[in-house]
Amino acid sequence: MAAAALALYLVYGLAAFGWRAVVQRRRTGDSGYRGFSGGPTSAEWWAGTLFVVAIAAGALAPVADLIGVVEPLAPLRHRWFQGVGTALAVIGIGGTLAAQFAMGESWRVGVDPEERTDLVTSGPFGLVRNPIFSMMLVTAVGLTLMVPNALAMLGLVGLAVGLQLQVRVVEEPYLMRVQPGYGAYAADVGRFLPGIGRIGAR
Repeated sequence: MAAAALALYLVYGLAAFGWRAVVQRRRTGDSGYRGFSGGPTSAEWWAGTLFVVAIAAGALAPVADLIGVVEPLAPLRHRWFQGVGTALAVIGIGGTLAAQFAMGESWRVGVDPEERTDLVTSGPFGLVRNPIFSMMLVTAVGLTLMVPNALAMLGLVGLAVGLQLQVRVVEEPYLMRVQPGYGAYAADVGRFLPGIGRIGAR
């Protein structure tokens, strides 16, 4: 199962962050990457740092399992969990890509404070404000269940905390500032799950 998890992880990374950036550059002349926000130790910096830690831990988890240096967590070492994990990982990867392409030319990784793109509120963005991040978490849960060791758990927790910081501290204040319609949108649509995490809901 560790080999399958590693293969899925590599496909995920290449498709969601490599191929997607290539498509973006071909369409717009810009890869869409903006990088870290904030100075060292700021909340914005921690969001990016935790994301990098999550990526590294997620990649190392199946490798560590394959070479036998990290033992799986016994309560989760069951074929049923691995099957559910595989299904979630596949759904999460597909959902991540679908949500990325639903953003069209507005797709970005990171925030440029001086940039303004079109606000996307249709498709998956009509259900939740951050469907890409929601699907990334589904993928991470799936991969963790496939290879349930301490490194995978570290990656999952790091991703969950990093995405919360990225959305709450970096992206939402930026969108509130540059997008006149974001306040009304955020009051109607949940942050990561439908109806949950609305801002100033009426």
